[in-house]
Amino acid sequence: MPQPGVSAPLRARYRRIMRFAARAFVQAWWFEFVLPRIGLRRFAARGQTARLQRLARRFHDLAVDLGGLMIKMGQFMSSRLDVLPPEITSELEGLQDEVAAEPFDRIRAQAEAELGIPLDLAFAVFDPEPIAAASLGQAHRARLSPAIAGEVGFADVVVKVQRPGIEEIVAVDLAALRRVGRWLTRVRLVSSRVDAPALVEEFAATSLAEIDYLHEAGNAERFAADFAGDSRIRIPVVVWERTSLRVLTLSDVTAIKITDVPALEAAGIDPAAVAQELARATFQQIFVTGFFHADPHPGNIFVTPGKAAGDPWRLTYVDFGMMGEISDSLRAGLRDFILAVVARDGRALIAALERLGVLLPGADTEELERAMTASFDRFGGMGVAELRDLDPRELEAFARQFGDTIRSLPFQLPENFLLLIRTISLISGVTSALNREFNMWDAVDPFARSVLSNSTRDVRELGRRAVGYATTMARLPQRFDELVTRIDRGQLAVRAPGVERRLSSLERLLGRLVSAVVFAAMLFSGVLLVRSDEVWGWTLMAASVVPLIHVALTMRRR
Repeated sequence: MPQPGVSAPLRARYRRIMRFAARAFVQAWWFEFVLPRIGLRRFAARGQTARLQRLARRFHDLAVDLGGLMIKMGQFMSSRLDVLPPEITSELEGLQDEVAAEPFDRIRAQAEAELGIPLDLAFAVFDPEPIAAASLGQAHRARLSPAIAGEVGFADVVVKVQRPGIEEIVAVDLAALRRVGRWLTRVRLVSSRVDAPALVEEFAATSLAEIDYLHEAGNAERFAADFAGDSRIRIPVVVWERTSLRVLTLSDVTAIKITDVPALEAAGIDPAAVAQELARATFQQIFVTGFFHADPHPGNIFVTPGKAAGDPWRLTYVDFGMMGEISDSLRAGLRDFILAVVARDGRALIAALERLGVLLPGADTEELERAMTASFDRFGGMGVAELRDLDPRELEAFARQFGDTIRSLPFQLPENFLLLIRTISLISGVTSALNREFNMWDAVDPFARSVLSNSTRDVRELGRRAVGYATTMARLPQRFDELVTRIDRGQLAVRAPGVERRLSSLERLLGRLVSAVVFAAMLFSGVLLVRSDEVWGWTLMAASVVPLIHVALTMRRR
């Protein structure tokens, strides 16, 4: 619940979010629990896709209407392919963080309160028209005063100003989301597969970092230090004299949008070379520096032409509110993951996923191991060209089956692993827009090899596995011969204590289940027919008492 003293509009906002969540819970309870229990599972399953899509569209409309953190939540949910069905994630993919601009008077008051001086004194020029407006803040072009411009070496800047009152909105939204997370812990079907409160806290940590502009400024400087010796990468400079918790001032580095192919060609820049350089810079962040830009959509990356003829162009990154970090444990897990893929070892791959923290405690990994082994058997060793030649229907069917397997497990990606996948996905889209023939696998290959070659333990691990495989293969004919001999002699037996007792119990259970289904079918058929044919309707409803009595008697006998 919101804290006492919260304004009426914020309380109404909280109630609106909770009403949406309660309605979604009731709908899920009815179609996923009640109807299947009374024998209408097929009826419930038939409209499941349409229901999920309608639910996602309603949330989309709610997020756009409310703004604030709800748009960020929709974007966060659209990337959670590990815990949400594609019917929901696909509907939320297009949710854009673009809202109406805040009136300039409120922006001026916010900036002046933060900087402690009038805006006319803080900047020589400040454009009242924003160049971008998002749910948490908006950006304006400005010009520094001559004194500060002389110190930093430039005058043109972009000033990000947080929306007034956004902190209170974020607090209310997080209070609602945390309550929904607690509700989900009481639903066994959900809690056994997803740690909902942990997901909410991951989202909360990311969101609170985004409204801390001092944190973003620190990210920008750290990113700049990582690429200090790289002539191909450019990062805006932070103007600390005009930066605070809610105001961020950066050098204006606006240039050619990275996906504007005609503008790149007009400037004499090869789009294919830009794609190659972007992939190189991305994998440099992931595999070398361990600190990566986690929101590299086309609006956050520019291509800056050289100042003079012959000068190299540069990639320019902006907006460092969402960053990811490769910890030592994540790096080790990724290394083990790569090793398992190279060795096509399904069991080792499961162990790597557990080390990465992807699988929640108590996960039954046998089905996932079978799915991974099947993928290695079918697609292992294929190049990108070979994969392109496969029947798309086969790949789609396999992907659907594999996705269903993943979502059936307590499978939940840690935040940085999720940001990593999001980053590679966005970069893949940008490079494809620049060069349709670009191959991401070729770009990542030298970095992945460096990860493996830099660890002597990896070499020993591959050697140990090779020896283990060779030993197993050498002993396999002898063990197979022993098995056949035992079968011929009738010496093969399976010990399963209590199997007959369990089978008998299962038969009784199935009998009760069949009777219950027949009862429900007759009862509902009678209800539906009674208006058009009273005789048949009442006859079916009366006859449904027979299977109901059978269920009651067998339950009592038990």
